[in-house]
Amino acid sequence: MSDQTALHGLFGSDSRIINLGLENFAANAAASGASAVQVDWRLPAGGDQRAVAALDKLAAGAKVDIEAANAEGLRRILAAKPTIVGIGLARDVVPGMAQDLILHAGPPVSWEKMCGPLRGAVIGGLIYEGLAKTPAEAEALAASGQIRFDPCHHHDAVGPMAGVMTASMPVWIIENQTFGNRAYCTLNEGLGKVLRYGAYSEEVLERLRWMASDLAPILSDALQAKGPIDMKSIIAQVLQMGDEGHNRNRAGTSLIIRELAPYLVMLDYPKEKIAKVLSFLNANDHFFLNLTMPSAKCTVDAAAGIEGCSLITTMARNGTEFGIRLSGLSGRWFTGPAGVVDGLYLPGFGAADAARDIGDSVITETSGIGGFAMAAAPAIVKFVGGSPQDAIDITKRMYEICVGENNVYQIPVLDFRGTPTGIDVRKVVETGILPAINTGIAHKTPGIGMVGAGLVKPPENAFRDALIAFAEKYAR
Repeated sequence: MSDQTALHGLFGSDSRIINLGLENFAANAAASGASAVQVDWRLPAGGDQRAVAALDKLAAGAKVDIEAANAEGLRRILAAKPTIVGIGLARDVVPGMAQDLILHAGPPVSWEKMCGPLRGAVIGGLIYEGLAKTPAEAEALAASGQIRFDPCHHHDAVGPMAGVMTASMPVWIIENQTFGNRAYCTLNEGLGKVLRYGAYSEEVLERLRWMASDLAPILSDALQAKGPIDMKSIIAQVLQMGDEGHNRNRAGTSLIIRELAPYLVMLDYPKEKIAKVLSFLNANDHFFLNLTMPSAKCTVDAAAGIEGCSLITTMARNGTEFGIRLSGLSGRWFTGPAGVVDGLYLPGFGAADAARDIGDSVITETSGIGGFAMAAAPAIVKFVGGSPQDAIDITKRMYEICVGENNVYQIPVLDFRGTPTGIDVRKVVETGILPAINTGIAHKTPGIGMVGAGLVKPPENAFRDALIAFAEKYAR
């Protein structure tokens, strides 16, 4: 009797098989005439014994009601109302900001361990502040110990890519009007050679000076005339218009222009200055990113500090490390190596040119938009790679690691299902499904700027370490 005949006898046409093992087993059974279904099963926590033990301890009993704590965290996230209330100088409005302090994206990092783009942005920031005249002077000052470095997240702020914020930079002021907490972010410079990608040429610095002298005051006056702008409503709209709130911001930027334009044209400024502001906004599709980020920040910050809550309230990267923080662990960082972005490159660049994953913009995913809402923005794949179906599949997969769905941010192609919201570190570790992140790619050498965009996987160990620490604190 041949092997094939034996297989046919064992797996005849009436056999129905559910396979939890190697996919080849199901494929061979199907080839022999059986009805075979392959189950997408994997070892809990990837088989990591410490992580599995932590999951088991939490399942056996906890000192607090974790489900109730997570429900409260989700309630606060869903109840948040991020609102644009103003523009101010960082030194005047950002908590703890000072002339000798430079804020950066991601978890804490020293000058010695900073990646190329972050170093370039620090150099540019020091020259912009007048603390150094040349790149060499800036590097020496940064290494001298006279300049302090701190994460934006430690000061209620967020920054895209390198995320550098200095005392004289204008910042958006976003207030969560439900809970009263605020978040801050610089104004978006556009794409290409910009400070957030580590560029610090005179062209970059001149643009920053114009943003402080003209753009910010004009927008501030228009905003004062308009009044507060409900960002939650606008984000809900952009998800219906093909944006996802992180890397595709064309609809969002257009809506902000519509909100402010009637008030801009009524301001008592020379027409040429108003025209330049409008032209800058029109040419900069990413302008809205620096509004979605602080909106997401003040949204999830409202859920921080809840005893027994296993929701992730921060994800961020500095180009050297990726870090997360949990609601119930008092702001502790859990880190792993920053990943390499898999994406599309601008002409003349490739993977060998890329810096590692960097930026606070993953706060959008933490709040349930960005990569978690890719199904709302199938055109994003033209920017980050993949297919429209990939975008839909990624969003569907994110529901498995979240505790709920957004009641305002909805996805048309999924029958207006709410975006997956409230990332539970337990679910991430148990399923092995990592949060989906789409992002820009900076050149690894300071001063060059953006070279592409794509998708990146965060390091698993950061989530496992956070879960283990959570179990140490809350398991019985």
